[in-house]
Amino acid sequence: MMETKKAPIRRAFDAGRSAAFLMPRRQIPRIYGRVGSLEVRLAQSRADLRRAQNLRYRVFYEEMSAVPSLLSQMRRRDEDDYDAICDHLLVVDVDAKPAGGHGWTSGRRPEVVGTYRVLRQEQAERAQGFYTQSEYDIAPLVEARRSNYKFMELGRSCVLKPYRNKRTVELLWHGLWTYVREHKVDVMIGCASFAGTDPDAHAMALSFLHHHALASPEWRCRAHDHLHVPMDRIPIENIDAKAALKALPPLIKGYLRLGATVGDGAVIDHQFGTTDVLIVLPVENIDPRYFEHFGAPEEVRSRIAVDA
Repeated sequence: MMETKKAPIRRAFDAGRSAAFLMPRRQIPRIYGRVGSLEVRLAQSRADLRRAQNLRYRVFYEEMSAVPSLLSQMRRRDEDDYDAICDHLLVVDVDAKPAGGHGWTSGRRPEVVGTYRVLRQEQAERAQGFYTQSEYDIAPLVEARRSNYKFMELGRSCVLKPYRNKRTVELLWHGLWTYVREHKVDVMIGCASFAGTDPDAHAMALSFLHHHALASPEWRCRAHDHLHVPMDRIPIENIDAKAALKALPPLIKGYLRLGATVGDGAVIDHQFGTTDVLIVLPVENIDPRYFEHFGAPEEVRSRIAVDA
């Protein structure tokens, strides 16, 4: 969903690989919910992480227009330094066999069909910081709000094409919302993307976001000057709101419905072939009508937990 994608800090790569290597091979899975053959849970092992990276590669590099490094192409995994310090939310189909499986392993592990990468503030500050800082200057906002708000970064959101339906997306959101409440997160932040690197191709939608969804000054973050691409490409009086909403990617539209706002300026990600916008979503701004389905902020358990 929020897609923070590039691998910007090479100096941490060896440390990240070491941390990933030290992940336990097996733990009791932290399952947040189950619907039919699908369940949402946290990655608990190196194998879980690799399967999430495989899914990201299939979506970002094979289906979309991301350009892989030679190493990523050889491994067929989308991976970076941040994977080792993040938690990884997975939607798995317990009845499906992984694509490309061989021999006895093909029937032993359920397929990962959706994933979200999450980075809590305390995890980020113990390591190399938030990834989003590489595109937007979020540091002043985090510092100004640290006494009352706990931030969490969202990224690398994707769902396997045959599973892109309401059930899978809602299951992923059940897991994410349960994780947010479990860790008492106050603000979700990260980047979401338009396909392609030509902002004029998205002029109506970007202008709509600038004029109608720009974060208030106290929550606003700006793209770094050398990356900043103006979003107000069309005057407000010329915006067709209906056409703009239709042109928004479903993920961004979903965030807006929840109560999110956007940062100042877009950023072109040439490696992934996208135009990124910053999403800022304080939990206190979430439309209360969603609590009836996903659970109220004071609830900790998922309403679709396995033992509910």
